[in-house]
Parts: sequence; C-alpha cells; structure tokens
Amino acid sequence: PGASRARMAILIYHRVLPEPDPLLPDLPDVARFRWQMQLLADYFRPLPLAEAAQRLAGGDLPPRSVCVTFDDGYRDNLDCALPVLEQFGIPVTVFVATGFLGDGMMFNDRVVEGTRVAPGPELDLTDLGLGCYPVRTVEERRAAIDQLLPALKYLAEAERDRKARVVAERAGYRPAEPLMLDADGVRAMAARGVTIGAHTLSHPILAETPDAVAAEEISASKRVLEEMTGQPVTLFAYPNGRPGRDYGDGHVQMVKDAGFQAAVSTRWAPAMRDSDPFQLPRFTPWDVTPGRFLARLLANGLGLVRQ
Repeated sequence: PGASRARMAILIYHRVLPEPDPLLPDLPDVARFRWQMQLLADYFRPLPLAEAAQRLAGGDLPPRSVCVTFDDGYRDNLDCALPVLEQFGIPVTVFVATGFLGDGMMFNDRVVEGTRVAPGPELDLTDLGLGCYPVRTVEERRAAIDQLLPALKYLAEAERDRKARVVAERAGYRPAEPLMLDADGVRAMAARGVTIGAHTLSHPILAETPDAVAAEEISASKRVLEEMTGQPVTLFAYPNGRPGRDYGDGHVQMVKDAGFQAAVSTRWAPAMRDSDPFQLPRFTPWDVTPGRFLARLLANGLGLVRQ
C-alpha cells in the first residue's frame, strides 16, 4: 500500500559481480541482478531514496514503492550494477566509506581474498587467536571465511584490521586491481544521476568508537564527498547498521547535527509512515530465483521477514 498505510522496501546491496563466485554465493552476479531489477521495474515503483523518505513522512508515497541502495563503494557498483540500473531506469543511492577509495581494502575483503589464495592444505592462524582451517576445497575455504569474519568483526578497529592484513599476507594475497571506487569513479556515478550518500570515513562500529571520533567520522565523510562531487550529500548509512548494537541514539543525533536529512539502518523491516527518517529499515534480497525474490519482497511488506 501507499499513502498513510505505506510499507516501502529499501533494498541493501554491496556488490554486483561480473560472474558467480563460489566463495561469495550471496552476492549477485550481473545476470542475477538483471532479473532482480527487471522484476522491480515490472512490478514495483522504484524511487530515489531522498524522495521516497520525504513522501513517506508526508503520507503521499505511491503504492509498491521500492528503493535500491548500495553500501561501501565498490568499483563493481559502477562497472557492473550501474549499466543494469540504467537499462531499467531504476534510481540508486550508493553509500561510500571514503577512507577506502582508491586502493583501500575493507577487512572482510582481505580475509576473503586471503582465504581464496591460501596454498593449503591449512591456513594456520593459531598465533592470532583465530584457529587453524583446512582449505583444500572451495567448501572448506567458504567455511573458514564464515568463521573468520564473525571472529574479527567486533574487535577494536585497529586490532581487527591488523589481523585481517596478517591473514592476507600469510596467505600470499597480492591485489591485482583495486576493489573500491576511486574519486573519479564516485564523480562518474554522481554525473550519471547516482545519489551519493555518506557511510563514514573508515567504516567503524560507531558503538565501539569514542564519541568525538564517531562524530568526526560522520561529519567528515559528508564534507569529503561534497567536496569531491560538488553536490550536497543528504543521506547517511550506519556502518553495520544494527540499532542498539552497532549504533545508538547518540549517533542518530550526530547524524542530525551533521546536517543529513535521512539515514538508513540494516534492521530488516518495511519502512512505514511512522518510521524514524533517521533510522529507516532495509533488508537484503539473498534469493536466487525470481519467485522467491518476489515472495520475500511481499513478505517484507507484511513485516514477516526476519534477519
């Protein structure tokens, strides 16, 4: 429904890969992303997030409204996702963590790519307190990644990043080309109509970050992106994004104080008229078949989707 009974889906993506990756089965490749976007174009009304948030609060959101968002700022957002979005006329918001632009690399990618190339038969990280993992097969490498990422995620930022670097170095990983957008890529997306949103500088867990540092991460990312693109940056995405776990009420106030007009979390739910515009919920469409994808969108609209 729309208007005063509106229930809007805001989708979270991170990457769109050129081809399927057995180590990253949840990430869509171009073919899967294309049929997902075709379904949105055929059965829903895709809107820019800023417009949708404003109309949601005002009670005049159209029925079947949906928004598409990407987090972090990967290069494939420009190379793989944007051509598909343009094909179907679907607006998109890309939330950029500015500290990784260029040759930066997020901790999770260091772990994934290190585990991918580890010579085996084992990846021994016992001295890091992370255990020892068999890596003879794709399945074993996937299982190692599934254990390593949660083990690192909530460590202090410096310790997390140090250990992730050691994992990659010990495995012999050497990046062939950057995974992230550079400044020219951000500007190119903005010039093609993509809404650029802020996602902090270094993607910290705000709840684990001193308040002064968190406030600077939030406000500085806005300032950097505005200087980079020459356009106002009015939307923000909380890193990791779980309310009460990854950020709190104080961080919501920081976002307001920094001059943003709306912000999104990663709480799985439909956005409704009484939703806090600075904590709009989103969800991730993992499904690999069109029927299940549509069913999940409908279930999200009914509030039945659970993380």
